[in-house]
Amino acid sequence: MELHQLRCFVAAAEQLHFGRAAQHLQMLPSALGRQIRLLEEDLGTRLFARTTRAVSLTEDGATLLRDARAILAKVEAVESNLRNRSRAGAARRLRIGAIDSAAAGLLPPLLRDFRAGNPDISVQLLEDKTVRLLPKILTGALDLAFVRPPDRPDKRLEFRPLLQETAIVAFPQRHALAARKSVMLADIADEAMLVPDRRSRPHSHDLTVKLFEQAGLTPRIVQVADEKQTIINLVATKLGVAIVPRWTTRMAVSGVRFVPLRPKQSGPVGRLPLAAAWLRGSRDPARDAMLSVLEARLRSYAREA
Repeated sequence: MELHQLRCFVAAAEQLHFGRAAQHLQMLPSALGRQIRLLEEDLGTRLFARTTRAVSLTEDGATLLRDARAILAKVEAVESNLRNRSRAGAARRLRIGAIDSAAAGLLPPLLRDFRAGNPDISVQLLEDKTVRLLPKILTGALDLAFVRPPDRPDKRLEFRPLLQETAIVAFPQRHALAARKSVMLADIADEAMLVPDRRSRPHSHDLTVKLFEQAGLTPRIVQVADEKQTIINLVATKLGVAIVPRWTTRMAVSGVRFVPLRPKQSGPVGRLPLAAAWLRGSRDPARDAMLSVLEARLRSYAREA
């Protein structure tokens, strides 16, 4: 009798429906049925009474359900205790991931405020794309990440919406529009546009496309680049212009001017969402301390986004 088999049995016993239980466990119904059969063979008894219309527990199945719940609860308590002891015994640290604009705009004031109240917690930073940061949370390599929320979020992750980053336009310094106080989409309708690769940065790529669509225009995309820093450097070489988050202005690049963009209408189309992500159901006092600071100061941080 294995723990995995017990977890499969409890899910099926509570749902009394193998399809829903398999979906809850994120496995195929056939695989769930195989684990139940192996458990029944191992115990030498039938646990479920099955008909074409319903599934019910046998007397032995009902007895096992009570005992299996107690066993699994004990196992989870032991695992949680060991994890907490491991965290307490190690140097207090917090491993944070962030996309480039959050690393440039959000993290400096957040870390300043966090360290003022938590000087004993060491913070390790990793800057990367959302598609690379989220798997690192699942593997335990990161405790918290500041990312673009995916369209189909992984149910194993918790997401906390934070703020919306404002879109601006990056021009070569001597561009005819670089001295403007603001521009509209119609002003850059004929400009060569630089955009991120949609596979790695779907939100940033779609920002440009959707803004133009909202204005009834089509962007003239001349170059796709993977990194935002690369895009800004290409703007400096006069290869084109780019629509980027406002926090990008904190990336020091000479030869580039940033001009506010006035979208055709207000709303979420001209903005980029930022969220905090962590492992659902996990306990981490250091992470929770940072989230508390973030919650208390979020309005101040959002004004700069």
